Amino acid sequence: MSDWHLNPMLAFDIESTGVDFDTDRIVSCALIRIDPAAGTAEPQTWLADPGIEIPQGATDVHGITTEFARQHGRPAREVVDEVAQQIGAAVADGVPLVAFNAAYDCTLLDRELARYRIGVDFGGKLRVVDPHVLDKEVDRYRRGSRRLVDVCAHYNIPLAQDAAHGCEADALAAARLAWRLGSTQSRLAAMGIEELHDAQRTWRAQQAASLEEYLRRKNPREVVERAWPIIPATST
Repeated sequence: MSDWHLNPMLAFDIESTGVDFDTDRIVSCALIRIDPAAGTAEPQTWLADPGIEIPQGATDVHGITTEFARQHGRPAREVVDEVAQQIGAAVADGVPLVAFNAAYDCTLLDRELARYRIGVDFGGKLRVVDPHVLDKEVDRYRRGSRRLVDVCAHYNIPLAQDAAHGCEADALAAARLAWRLGSTQSRLAAMGIEELHDAQRTWRAQQAASLEEYLRRKNPREVVERAWPIIPATST
């Protein structure tokens, strides 16, 4: 048994200005170093001034307004740099990143690094555990939403629902989901982290293909991105 879920993990979550990782920006971020043997470290959280307006729809999700971010947030470049440095240090230690729907968070961070020309490249050695992908693999035919709040409810994982907890609560919930899946699914637990990472890339592509096939019943031109955990940038 590999028991990757019993080893240290770095939980990661971002709140942003929207859902388009090519144009939207990081507003807040949390990293939580978790060692199941030693306990959970104090969360690290950041609030950024994204440099653009925060739409009301995004504020409704995380509770952060444009005015609040401008007054209390740090320059976005500093936040992005510090977050990337912390992830890079974990990667160097062989600690995997845990993120729910990692393709969004990791890709948004990748775009921010490019935007500010920050030379941190962890893509080659980054190993990710994505409970969103894992849950859909081990329980493919369960009906209902696969949003974080709903997946947490299914596995009886506590998740704070108020915006004040935001990315910190989501990061911790993602780590708890990873632990629960690893501790209850022997097929997952038996994999080494390298094997698990590669398997998730395959599973994510299969899940995207299945969703695309479903969506094309209504829109024949529908395309669902298959790349994971970082979606390559398109040249313009």
